[in-house]
Amino acid sequence: MKTNDTTDTRHCDAVVIGAGFAGLYMLYRLRKLGLTARVFEAGDGVGGTWYWNRYPGARCDVESMQYSYSFSDELQQEWKWSERYPRQEEILAYINHVADRFDLRPDIQLQTRVTDARYDENRQHWTVGTDRGDRVTARFLISAGGCLSAARVPDVPGLADFQGHWYHTGNWPHEPVDFSGKRVAVIGTGSSGIQIIPAIARQARELVVFQRTPNFSIPAWNRPLPEDEQQAWKANYPQHRSKARTTRSGILYQYSDKSTWDVEEAERQQEYERRWANGGANFTHAFNDIFIDRKANDSAAEFVRNKIRATVKDPKVAAMLTPTDHAIGTKRICVDTDYYKTFNLPHVRLADLRAAPIEAVTATGIRTQYASYEFDAIVFATGYDAVTGALDRIDIRGKGDEALKEKWSHGPRTYLGLMAAGFPNFFMITGPGSPSILTNVVVAIEQHVDWIARCLEHMQAQGLQVAEAKPDAQEEWVNHVNEVASRTLFPTTNSWYMGANIPGKPRAFLPYVGGFATYTRICEQVISENYKGFNFTSGTAARQPS
Repeated sequence: MKTNDTTDTRHCDAVVIGAGFAGLYMLYRLRKLGLTARVFEAGDGVGGTWYWNRYPGARCDVESMQYSYSFSDELQQEWKWSERYPRQEEILAYINHVADRFDLRPDIQLQTRVTDARYDENRQHWTVGTDRGDRVTARFLISAGGCLSAARVPDVPGLADFQGHWYHTGNWPHEPVDFSGKRVAVIGTGSSGIQIIPAIARQARELVVFQRTPNFSIPAWNRPLPEDEQQAWKANYPQHRSKARTTRSGILYQYSDKSTWDVEEAERQQEYERRWANGGANFTHAFNDIFIDRKANDSAAEFVRNKIRATVKDPKVAAMLTPTDHAIGTKRICVDTDYYKTFNLPHVRLADLRAAPIEAVTATGIRTQYASYEFDAIVFATGYDAVTGALDRIDIRGKGDEALKEKWSHGPRTYLGLMAAGFPNFFMITGPGSPSILTNVVVAIEQHVDWIARCLEHMQAQGLQVAEAKPDAQEEWVNHVNEVASRTLFPTTNSWYMGANIPGKPRAFLPYVGGFATYTRICEQVISENYKGFNFTSGTAARQPS
């Protein structure tokens, strides 16, 4: 199959949207099933999130030995990581290695964005269109576009008038950007902001950080990864992988079986200190009630607040950086390198967007309600339209020509985060209503891809043509997702988990918070009960000529 056609009409068994971790593994499994596939990727290279997120300081918050595929032991053994937490460049090199090692590129069409997909009920196939004029029919449509791929640039008046350069962390230039000697604004202090701010501060003559909401961040204490440590992991990879899949997050954290109130205050503080010294998001698992008990959460949060106050020298700046309006961990916990220390530098300032919102970007900088700033460059670290954004940007129409975006206008509705009623043979990898962004996403991807592959294999064996989620099963799952979320502190916070960062987006808790292990057991039970909650139909669909 060609990869560089500008206009193409043909048929294949499956169209896969996206060539990141999910799309590559899905292609691998489709080939193993003997199915033909075309993967469409908007970028000019594979990698997904790690292709686009090239900003200075970009790094994963899951340790490298765990943030990798498990499907090939040979791959596990041969790849070498250089650091505890991998850099974007290293992750992208790994993904490219995978694409080459398994010869995946011939079925991937780059620089091609899927624009629309329509299901033909009579012919039982999808017709997929792209921005390059391709029209491809396929029996199966599989979304592998990722949960954090639809970058959000705020609608700020005057941006087109800015005479300097502006950037978004989620769509960074391929060529290096030099901020040396420049006056730079960074808007946003979420995960990408917390990573890029220290990196820019090392170059810029002046850096002003515009913050709406302060965030909790835990030091990474990143370090080189010695050869003997890697070999120890590799020698026990099967056990490590198996154990990780039995956890809530798909990550080998130290999960406490004690509540905050099972121990005395001195022991609590000692445990917080130990986890802080170890670094990373493992901190939020110090006790088993941090995500469900507000007082327990406050105990952990106050420890971090005190660390911020002790690190940032200016009390006023420290107060601005100290989160008080949300429970720790209910916005994605950040992992940083010298983030808070950066605000001790004389050329770094912090501006409070709640006290003085941005009114406009001007030709020379930014104007807030009370002040004007001059900048050579503006960096938007304003995140994504998470989980549903990538799908909303494609005109996906199922039975009766109903648009997915319209059916989700009051919040996404799926069965297991895998399928949506009314959209036959349309599978989602890490879709809304699955653990996805609350887990090691590579583990979540492998679980979803494996489930989809097993479903397709079942259809092959039984001579089944069409799979579709039942509406009642979908409603039951949506209610379960919401009910489980309501037992936690997550819905109490206006976060991107809730879609709160996107104006007009319906407020709904997007992932499944019941834990990866629980979710996996549910998925396995569905299979064991003959794919309970799914309808299958047989028949022979008409094929288009190749």
